[in-house]
Amino acid sequence: MGLKDRLEEDRGREPQINRSNVTLWRQRLLDEINLDDLAMLDMPQRRARLEKVTSHILTREGPVLSNRERASLIRRVVDEALGLGVLEPLLADESVTEIMVNGPEDIFIERAGRVQRIDTTFASEDQLYQTIDRIVSQVNRRVDESSPMVDARLPTGERVNVIIPPLSLVGPVLTIRRFPRAYQMEELVKMGSLDPATGLLLAALVRARFNVVVSGGTGTGKTTFLNALSAFVPATERIVTIEDSAELQLQQEHVISLESRPANIEGKGQIVIRDLVRNALRMRPDRIIVGEVRGGETLDMLQAMNTGHDGSLVTVHSNSADDAIYRLETLASMSDVKIPFDAIRDQINAAIDVIVHLGRGADGSRRVSEVAVVASSRREAFKLRTMMEFAADPLGPDRVVRGSFRRYSLPPHVAERLTNAGETIPSAFDSAAEDATDLLREVQ
Repeated sequence: MGLKDRLEEDRGREPQINRSNVTLWRQRLLDEINLDDLAMLDMPQRRARLEKVTSHILTREGPVLSNRERASLIRRVVDEALGLGVLEPLLADESVTEIMVNGPEDIFIERAGRVQRIDTTFASEDQLYQTIDRIVSQVNRRVDESSPMVDARLPTGERVNVIIPPLSLVGPVLTIRRFPRAYQMEELVKMGSLDPATGLLLAALVRARFNVVVSGGTGTGKTTFLNALSAFVPATERIVTIEDSAELQLQQEHVISLESRPANIEGKGQIVIRDLVRNALRMRPDRIIVGEVRGGETLDMLQAMNTGHDGSLVTVHSNSADDAIYRLETLASMSDVKIPFDAIRDQINAAIDVIVHLGRGADGSRRVSEVAVVASSRREAFKLRTMMEFAADPLGPDRVVRGSFRRYSLPPHVAERLTNAGETIPSAFDSAAEDATDLLREVQ
């Protein structure tokens, strides 16, 4: 059965299969196959072998089924024996961006920016635990009452988080975030995430080695946008990327990807983002790209930006561009190096050039809601100057977010720096109709 047929069945047309039947035939399959022989095959060959053996077992011992019911049962049995059971069809569906399992009976997915509940369930809590064990064992981790939380990654790149009782009161909770597809800036423009002029401006800012912070809430597409921005880094430069879970897909030739490591079963061997940032400074990078700063590594990142590593890119969780700059200040203060807030403010004002804030609309759409320049200097209060903002129209009955991108003339020091770097300023920003003098604000 082809992938297209499988996906169509998973979208509401799959025959109803008794879950106890799946468990029964899975056990019959495991009793009949030779696991040593199976281990010598690659994954497609394993699946083909198991489907063939399951078909023989059903022919010999199974009930009378229609072709469609038989194909569905074979797939379900093999998924249980080989993969992640009921989650396999969801992982095969490229339109699903997140899978959320809240106990064995409640499974939600995110598709096209919207969260929806699906009819699929696990047969029991034990089956869900078996699936979780199958996931975490691939990365030499375990989850039990002594270690009830774990982060892992599937071989295909999906990020996985597990939390179980007693911390979870609804049973085992499994969250799988799909590996984001690498979008080009032109694709994001076509999707309405930003306007063409802003895309050109951001490309020029990256090439001119501005330090850029991409901010936004959970699920706003920060990693996807960071990946699109990174495409404008010249291919001749040495780039070091630092992430908790490697998701960036840079196309340049000279890229070194670093990934943090959790502690092992004995609680040893943990390597955090801060360790990687410090090590990256010894690797002669032209650019440092940090997937996300969450703690004391923020101070190390700011110091790197202030010591010759211009053009660095980083993401941070925040609710607005104003909030992003204060969040950087708070995170930098979490470092074990105790320095005054005034000194941290000096570091931020000197290091951060541009903040690109991403928002998520009520309809699930993701877009650039503001591009702002850090206009403050030294230890003065933070000031931002807006270069572009998305003005949303009132939400209509269809709940679709509409609006327009408003552009403003660039601050003189930004225009001068771009010109000195040989970049062309997009005409929409060079001769913007709106006066930007009123858009300089002190961050409260």
